[in-house]
Amino acid sequence: MRKLLLAAAAMMMVMTNASAQTEIVVQYPYPDLFNDTMKRVAAGFAKLRPDIKITFRAPYKDYEDATQRVLRESITGELPDLTFQGLNRIRILADKGIAVALDDLFAAEANAEAAGFHKAMLAAGSINNKIYGLPFAISLPIAYYNLDLVQKAGGNLDKLPTSWDEVIALAQKINALGADVHGVSFEWSITGNWLWQAEVFAHGGAMLNEDESKIVFDGEAGRATIKSFARLVTEAKSPNLSGTDMRTAFAAGRVGILITSTAYLNTLTKQIGGKFRIRTSLYPGLRPGVSRLPPGGNAAIITARNPVKQRVAWEVLKFFTGAEGGAIMVETTGYMAPNAKAADLLKGFYDSNPNQYTAVAQVPYMASWYAFPGENGLKITDVIKDRLQSIMDGKRAGEPDKVLAEMAADVQALLPKR
Repeated sequence: MRKLLLAAAAMMMVMTNASAQTEIVVQYPYPDLFNDTMKRVAAGFAKLRPDIKITFRAPYKDYEDATQRVLRESITGELPDLTFQGLNRIRILADKGIAVALDDLFAAEANAEAAGFHKAMLAAGSINNKIYGLPFAISLPIAYYNLDLVQKAGGNLDKLPTSWDEVIALAQKINALGADVHGVSFEWSITGNWLWQAEVFAHGGAMLNEDESKIVFDGEAGRATIKSFARLVTEAKSPNLSGTDMRTAFAAGRVGILITSTAYLNTLTKQIGGKFRIRTSLYPGLRPGVSRLPPGGNAAIITARNPVKQRVAWEVLKFFTGAEGGAIMVETTGYMAPNAKAADLLKGFYDSNPNQYTAVAQVPYMASWYAFPGENGLKITDVIKDRLQSIMDGKRAGEPDKVLAEMAADVQALLPKR
């Protein structure tokens, strides 16, 4: 009888503790990159705050899917409490009143800056001087090299390419190694326009003018950019593959140079598993004082409508974007941690993982990931991607200037009328 009473008491305690928990529903993109990361960060948080239960929804496919689903859920009333969105999608969620402004919650924190939440980190998630998200993971475009193929092709391992001319020249040599080997793959399609922005910014250009009334990416920087895209097809014979297939081919040892996000470094390293030597290097063509790069990655945004849930979601958001969450994220992905204190938990990490440091070395070039204004912001991204597709699949690789002119006209027509 005593055992039964003890068992009943224990069960009652479990039920009481469970009922005392506040559930926070979280949703994030790119499961192939973040599944392990999110589980590990949530486990760390649970040790500190057993009173808060984190429940993950099935992940979004990518940033575009994430934004579209949140826009729909804002109408149906099915929003998660906390969502991770691409940095260039904060604007639309703020404009539509879906993202909760964090200024009051942040102001109530006594030692936020000492905890690593510095001004630049806040600026990355701010719209019109209000904080709507805190960045969780930051990426930059870099180059990955299969050193075994580079060496077989006669390349200099101590002097990897720094310009597009050098990338294309080396890719041509790697192409000559055999029909099943590709010299270079450029994952141009990431989020539709991220690497388009990267290349335009690297040439010192911009997307729109200062008052956002007119496109300017059809100027000198844009013309140089689209010609670089075309040269990868016409001169380097870059294959028309999806991003997933590019990365799979690289991990299998069939691509010499892969230009994509730092985000995939951890995954690719595991897939390669020592089959060949890999080294990362700076994005091609960077010029100090001229070039900028758009940081990719995502931010944590509170979308809970209930004020009580908002305050609890804030506790979750702080941990994920704080030092411990940031350190776990770096160790499990190829991203950088925006939180300044995460580095204190990563001492020696970059010495042991030099390929991870390449993105950090590019931080002086980091600008912002531009978000197009107005109701057609997402549609503009699709237009840019469709026009670039006609270059990268080879159909119009011989007429880059015409494609650029058409892209410019299409985007201009979609900008808000003033």
